[in-house]
Amino acid sequence: MFDRQHIRHAFGRAADTYAGAAGLQREVEDWLLESLMYLDDTVPGTVVDLGSGPGRATVEMRRRWPKARVVAIDMALPMLQRIDPRAGGGIARGLGLRPGIDRVCADAAALPLADGTVDVLFSNLCLQWVEDLQATFAGFRRVLRPGGLLLLSTFGHDTLHELRESFAQADDAPHVSPFVTIADLGDALMHAGFRDPVLDREVLVRGYDDVPALMRELRALGATNALAGRRRTLTGRARFARAAEAYDALRGGDGKLPASWEVITAMTWAPAPGAPIRMGGEEVISFPANRIPVRKR
Repeated sequence: MFDRQHIRHAFGRAADTYAGAAGLQREVEDWLLESLMYLDDTVPGTVVDLGSGPGRATVEMRRRWPKARVVAIDMALPMLQRIDPRAGGGIARGLGLRPGIDRVCADAAALPLADGTVDVLFSNLCLQWVEDLQATFAGFRRVLRPGGLLLLSTFGHDTLHELRESFAQADDAPHVSPFVTIADLGDALMHAGFRDPVLDREVLVRGYDDVPALMRELRALGATNALAGRRRTLTGRARFARAAEAYDALRGGDGKLPASWEVITAMTWAPAPGAPIRMGGEEVISFPANRIPVRKR
């Protein structure tokens, strides 16, 4: 569904402009950071910020847990290069604790981490670029320790529906990525073996002067059309004008064009080893063959 190379290049290009355009992303990130209060009585050993971008949340978690190993993972190397590896480590160095932040350039769908090594997996607005959520969540379960926390946010199905519907009146080419429903996200977590996930949904509406203003912000965030089946040529003036005219009919009483962002957040914990994974409506348990007792005659 997605062109992974295009996503990597788009976010790499946006490394210089992302922080200035990411107001909504910071708001959602703050929601997730507040949820870390559930861990106030624990000191995690390893914390991962997946899809870290320029590392705002990474630095905050480094300050929260100066004894932990904090790892920033992003598929765009220029984003990781915006993170000072020493960030948040001044106090830690003075106390003889673990300094700095580790940075890893990798894809969320193929984490280069050992099994059962992560205590907190934090991911803010990254998973909308992943097409196989069930397989990705299985990878999350693999790297989390039993009882480890998975805390994530992603954009839901109604995100940018105004833009999608306006361009649909201009041509048949896809211009906006499809987004997951809250039900599908919950099912993917359960299929991967996570238990009792807590999911929330919030719709935020932002106003823009015109369609080019919205498109400029999306480009500054790196959120361009990354569908593998997208039109590879520039959208012609006539098609763009038809889409803008259709969108203009939605202009609100404040004179702004509305753009909806459906935000889904989820909190769940990794199960104990051997917990079942749902496959085809059944729960399947796997365990090492060497644990099968064999009676010798």
